[in-house]
Amino acid sequence: MTPATLSPLQAYQRSVKIHGFCEDNAQRLAVEYLQRCYEALQAEAAAQLEPVQETESEEDQGMIPKGVYLWGPVGRGKTWLMDLFFQSLQVPARRQHFHHFMRWVNAELFQLTGTPDPLKALARRLRSEIRVLCFDELFVSDIGDAMVLGGLFQAMFAEGIVMVATSNQPPEQLYNDGFNRERFLPAIQALQQHMEVVSVDGGQDHRLHPGPLEQRYWIREEGQPSALSEVFSRLSREDVSQSNESVQVNHRTIEVVRRSDHVLWCQYEALCEQPLAAVDFIALCDQFRAILLGGLPRLSGGVPGKGLARGTEDAAAQVPTGDRQHPALVAHDDGTRRFMALVDECYDRKIPLFIEADVPLEALYTEGFLMFPFRRTLSRLKEMQLARFGQDAGI
Repeated sequence: MTPATLSPLQAYQRSVKIHGFCEDNAQRLAVEYLQRCYEALQAEAAAQLEPVQETESEEDQGMIPKGVYLWGPVGRGKTWLMDLFFQSLQVPARRQHFHHFMRWVNAELFQLTGTPDPLKALARRLRSEIRVLCFDELFVSDIGDAMVLGGLFQAMFAEGIVMVATSNQPPEQLYNDGFNRERFLPAIQALQQHMEVVSVDGGQDHRLHPGPLEQRYWIREEGQPSALSEVFSRLSREDVSQSNESVQVNHRTIEVVRRSDHVLWCQYEALCEQPLAAVDFIALCDQFRAILLGGLPRLSGGVPGKGLARGTEDAAAQVPTGDRQHPALVAHDDGTRRFMALVDECYDRKIPLFIEADVPLEALYTEGFLMFPFRRTLSRLKEMQLARFGQDAGI
């Protein structure tokens, strides 16, 4: 039996025994729920090849697979466990980062403009393509996404789509302080009804396990040449073209320090202090194999701002929200959320992110409204300092 045909439980046991992964009781419990879902899908597929007794319902046969919602602090192995499950599947399935999923949803809804009940139509289209949907990092902070997901999750489950997801929050805390949150409550109820909600918190951040280090984060020294200059030269030495021409992404212009065929070097303000969204960072990662970011400031502190920070998960259509204020936000929070979206995209795509900053990693964001979600960003930046990160990108 090859690794590609292992069940989730077998793949987990193999990782512990052969690859030396740490035994983790919370992970083991999560794997057991994933195994149940896997076995139900296998039984369903087998039953479709045999005649079914008319007196037996699917419920009687135990053939109704229930999805799994894995939540917990950063670095507990949620994404890895979901990937073990996804790799074991022998039914049509899709695995996406949540930002990628929402980009697909918004594009499809645009195509369905004028269609009666477009969310149902979208769910039917998705069910015609896949049996299982896996997505990583379910985190809802944009009102446009919240309004869409309120009905879409219900429609997806009604169509019989099995969902497996990871998140840093339990369902009941999603979009917790969001405007018009009551419009999102049906989505929460659907998640709780159709998915096993499993806490994954074994008490240790598995991303920080020992391994060879490779520096990808520097503190800028006044009067000294940028450390990113040498990095850019090294990473671009085999590229045919190099220039300082701006990059066009989704009708936006991004100023660069330098760019080559596969490497992009920008200042923080160019990527994070103009209204870019997650779809723009997706496009950048489609084009470049490594991203260099200079001039990263200390992100927390400062005078509270007046508006609600957005900028990373803006939906395709604007939703009227009225005059909103959030006194906890500070001057850098808009840029911080874009920086977090950039880190998420680079991490998910295994694209190395080289940073030159004003302060050490631990001092980037130490107080403010974004403290909770920034923990994930900090954990991912730390893992990016390991040599193993980004090896698949050839950098």
